[in-house]
Amino acid sequence: MKRTAKKITKRRMVIVMTAFMLFAVYLITAVFRLCFLEYEYYRQKTLEQITTTSALRAERGKIYDSNMNLLATNKTVYRIFVSSKDIKSKSKKDGIDYAAIISEGLAPILSLDNESLYKKIKDAKVLDVTLKNSASTEEYLDVLDFADSNNIEKLIFTEAQSSRYYPEGTFAAHTVGFTGSDNQGLYGLEYYYDDVLKGRDGYYVYAKDASGNALDTEYSEYFPAENGCNIITTLDGYLQKELEAVIETVRVNHDVQNRVTGVVMDTESGAILAMATTTPFDPNTPFTLDSASAAKLESSGLTVGSEEYKKYKNELLSIMWSNKAISETYEPGSTFKIVTVSAALDSGVATPEDTFSCKGYYEVGGWRIKCHKVTGHGSGFNLAYGLQMSCNPCMMALSERIGASTFYSYFKKFGYLEKTGIDLPSEAGSIFHKEEALGSTELATASFGQRFKVSVIGHLTAIAAVANGGRLVQPYLVEKIIDTNGNTVSKHETVVKRQVISEDVAKTVSKILIDGVNGDGGAKNAGVGGYDIAAKTGTSQKFDILDENGNSYLRISSTVAYAIDDENSIAVIIIADEPNSQVKYGSVVAAPYVSMFMEKALPYLEYSSKNETSDVEVESYRGMPTAEAKKRLENLGLSYEIIGGGELVLSQVPEAGTVTSLPLSKIILYTQSEPEEYATVPKLTGLSVSDAIRRAVNCGLNIKFSGSASTPDRSDEIIEQSLPEGSRVKKGSVIILRTINKEFED
Repeated sequence: MKRTAKKITKRRMVIVMTAFMLFAVYLITAVFRLCFLEYEYYRQKTLEQITTTSALRAERGKIYDSNMNLLATNKTVYRIFVSSKDIKSKSKKDGIDYAAIISEGLAPILSLDNESLYKKIKDAKVLDVTLKNSASTEEYLDVLDFADSNNIEKLIFTEAQSSRYYPEGTFAAHTVGFTGSDNQGLYGLEYYYDDVLKGRDGYYVYAKDASGNALDTEYSEYFPAENGCNIITTLDGYLQKELEAVIETVRVNHDVQNRVTGVVMDTESGAILAMATTTPFDPNTPFTLDSASAAKLESSGLTVGSEEYKKYKNELLSIMWSNKAISETYEPGSTFKIVTVSAALDSGVATPEDTFSCKGYYEVGGWRIKCHKVTGHGSGFNLAYGLQMSCNPCMMALSERIGASTFYSYFKKFGYLEKTGIDLPSEAGSIFHKEEALGSTELATASFGQRFKVSVIGHLTAIAAVANGGRLVQPYLVEKIIDTNGNTVSKHETVVKRQVISEDVAKTVSKILIDGVNGDGGAKNAGVGGYDIAAKTGTSQKFDILDENGNSYLRISSTVAYAIDDENSIAVIIIADEPNSQVKYGSVVAAPYVSMFMEKALPYLEYSSKNETSDVEVESYRGMPTAEAKKRLENLGLSYEIIGGGELVLSQVPEAGTVTSLPLSKIILYTQSEPEEYATVPKLTGLSVSDAIRRAVNCGLNIKFSGSASTPDRSDEIIEQSLPEGSRVKKGSVIILRTINKEFED
């Protein structure tokens, strides 16, 4: 028995020892794994528990126009928030409902509902309750005063943060775009260049105790934020404002139902000098409908707050935000005839002297396709006349000579089968026939710009190729990207895709168009006295929407034009989609407004004019009926701006008797007790006449020259200005600039 007991005891000891040894091995292995193999993993886990990260927001880059006027910048706003845990704790301790005190005190300061605010604080299940995300500086200061006066500074907190701000409001809204609540780009340049503008956030890592208080330890690290780069656009502030004013006039005068859009391009480089669509929204409040859209929503009959109401409002917002010049397509109509004639001349199937006939229609594939002139243009007229008078049969006859394959190849060469590559989002592509489906009827209608669709920017780019000597250039909006120190990060270089037509053909087509405008062509309404302008009007049908009989009844009225001299070359296009006026022709709805724009743009850009600059003495318009004042100013050839909706002129700038220079003058008439607008006088001395004019006009000043000549040369230099730099004067004030010709300087 004793021997058996010893064996059992010995066996138990062996088992226990083995178990201890195995456990020791396990412990040693675990310690080794924790100390060596998984040390970094558990170290990181520990740091995560004892450290916290505080974000350091990067400043979003600014957006400028070509004259360095701010289009998008940042302003400081404040997040107002409370600690719900501390409010509950202090309320329980003091027996006071601090949630009620805070909601009653802050509701009027932050323009919030008291009851909703109280419920938000009282029912909070999180520690940090945001009351307002973008409080102004005034609201922020009032909140601090309230907290201090009620001795509750430890319950109410503030945090400064950056918010996007657009100082010019609706100016170039569709092009500049806007950002979202997290400062990320959502539309326009803000979206396209988001990676460039947003920069890189930094952060501060520090250790904390159990209560969340910062500890001064070796684990604190600082990673600075990298602010975003700034972008300088090609947009010219003066031209943009003039274009916006002109297309809004088109919209109002012709009751345009589906918006008006316009684009101005430098045809040599592809730079977009202006781009606008009616009616613009304010990017500072992008979710607020413009007046026209709001009126549609109100008259919809939908119940406010219903799902149908919300859906329709979102549709209207989407339409309002879209850049019509980029994202939509349309049938170009007769403005496309420039391309048809260019293709015919370049391919050698026609000459300007070739003769044609028009009976008011042309028979193709068993169909009689009408000309806009139903009685016809007669017979024996040449190609130049056919283009100037926009004869459809002439174009159809040309397309037959060109042939489907060659016509398609020129359509492709002009860039219509590819996107332009402009630096804006959501560019639309053309909708055209497949080459094998381009039959005789399709070819005939395509020759005068119907039954296919192109984008506005794509069409203007193609026409620019005719204006610049046959080169297809890529349009663009950002000239330069600079960092926060002003160093150039990148600069745009002109992109020439290919030679589309010969330079001689381009010059021939341009001369035909110019002669038509200067003579009795269909686009003569686009002309400006003293300047050579090439232009073509168009009136196209919309076949997407038909009446009950299956007929198209909606129209698109348009005009494309360009002007060339030794140092400049710009093209402009204006499209009115669904004008509701009695006359819907492009020659009436669009052409006169192209002329109106060119009349302002060409002197500003210093185009060579056959008219000399002259001085004019401003007469008194005070007390005069507004309509009569407008008529007198137009007869004098003076530009004007009317502020207010009154029927009588109450005041004016410049004052009566002031002498100013044509055609750079602009008279401002106030017809209501509106606050007068002021400008800050820039430094003009030492600048060339060209730069001085540009800078003064951009500030809203009128100019009168004195010195070596009343009409100074481009090489002249400004040596004296009548208004001191930095002074504040009424917009429209005259600044006298004394010049000297540097060539004759001793």
